[in-house]
Amino acid sequence: MPLVIPEFLQPRLRRPVAIFGAGVSGEGTGLLLRRLGVPGIVYDAKLRHFTPADAAGHHLVIVSPGFAPDHPWVRLAEEAGVPWVGELDFASIFWRGRLVAITGTNGKTTLTEFLVHALTATGENARVTGNIGLPFSQLVTDSEGGEGQIAVCEVSSFQAETLRHFRADATLWTNFAEDHLERHKDLKAYFNAKWNLVNFTPAQAFFAGASVQRHARNYGRTIEGASAVPSEGAPADARLAGTVFAQYPQRENFELAAAWWRASGREEKLLFTAARTFRLGRHRLSPVGEHDGVAFWNDSKATNFHAVEAALAGFAQPVVVILGGKPKGGDLAAFVKRIAPQVKHACLIGETAAELAAYCRAYQVAHTACTSLADAVKCAAGQAARGEAVVLSPGFASFDMFRNYEDRGDQFEQLVRELASAASLR
Repeated sequence: MPLVIPEFLQPRLRRPVAIFGAGVSGEGTGLLLRRLGVPGIVYDAKLRHFTPADAAGHHLVIVSPGFAPDHPWVRLAEEAGVPWVGELDFASIFWRGRLVAITGTNGKTTLTEFLVHALTATGENARVTGNIGLPFSQLVTDSEGGEGQIAVCEVSSFQAETLRHFRADATLWTNFAEDHLERHKDLKAYFNAKWNLVNFTPAQAFFAGASVQRHARNYGRTIEGASAVPSEGAPADARLAGTVFAQYPQRENFELAAAWWRASGREEKLLFTAARTFRLGRHRLSPVGEHDGVAFWNDSKATNFHAVEAALAGFAQPVVVILGGKPKGGDLAAFVKRIAPQVKHACLIGETAAELAAYCRAYQVAHTACTSLADAVKCAAGQAARGEAVVLSPGFASFDMFRNYEDRGDQFEQLVRELASAASLR
């Protein structure tokens, strides 16, 4: 069934559409516009800048998530009277299938992937999209609107804060902690950005974890009834033994999935069956190998404080941690103080290394400032004793030194392999 442009949108598509950002979201937007028969012009700092003259030639701007509402180009469009909309929001206008939205400070990628795994295992047509997988605009294009499908859509705060057209059949919000304060002015603004997603979800189909409930109370929001999922401190469940959900922090993801699964009328035992065959994606606290009796773990996807704390809490004794990267705001002093008891030695990298070193000194955390990830791996290998662990759990964005967190994790794993290879030649 062909995609149909709704009447309210038709006047906005009579001129070429401005696309802000040449990354995957911009590419997906271009694909969708071409399917609609509408030309698009891409503006990107590396390719073409958006000027007042350009603004006069457009009736609509579609922005990638990296463009904040106060970005100069967005303001320029507003001043010229040109409306703008986020890529995810624009794509949702054309989606005819069901939509389950997933958000959270941590765990949202795993939860998104698990739900698609579970739904697919039971014979349903489900696809990962949004902040991971295909951009929603590309999924809409490839599936001709997705009729009969379920889009399980990971939604970041950057995408949620400007939603206007998006409609979710259900929203699952895993947890909430300090993050992205380089974009949002404070923790409350970050919370409100995610809460905007709740505004586009039926009240009976919203499910929130325990930490979300605590922050909601602080900010005068109400989460009650079935929406308030007791996601923390659940007792061990023999049905999850041997799965990635047997222990926290992954257990929280399962509790959210189960709350929605039951409410949607699906058979609970099928979810437990799916849990037994589910495997975590790469770069999520997984063992890489062992060298001289030291275990090396890759947790490169830990890009905020909460993720690091959850990772370190899973080890029985203090670890050697590789920490640092591009800052995202937040209280570094409080973070270092919280993790100090769980750190034997910190090998520090990236733009935050110097500031982290100062707080490590303040809280008596042994540390070394390293000039590269290779230096940090050598440092960590030298500091860890047999029976201990080295954990790459950076706590910050990767873009100061790497293409993305996957690149950071891949390089770490290669360096660990080289350690083992060099040892075998001695």
